[in-house]
Amino acid sequence: MEQYFEWDEAKNRKNQKKHDVSFETASLVFDDPLRISIQDRHTDGEERWQTIGKVKGVLMMLVAHTIFDEDDCEIIRIISARQVTKAERDRYEHG
Repeated sequence: MEQYFEWDEAKNRKNQKKHDVSFETASLVFDDPLRISIQDRHTDGEERWQTIGKVKGVLMMLVAHTIFDEDDCEIIRIISARQVTKAERDRYEHG
């Protein structure tokens, strides 16, 4: 199944100012074969997820997002992204 990414551009700009990372960069977390995804919560009937992974094998990030399927495609809507905390890094490295 193909993956596509979408996001609100105003949120992307706000995220870049707050966390110094763009959603374009954040989308690369999904290329990490060792990434872990954890269901976060339901908001207005929508499942939210947190995915922790590395960008290009170096920068470790947490990406908050939703996922939905449409016409044999998986659409990932990025909500926010930031560098991981020590606890999140430990979760990624030690399962």
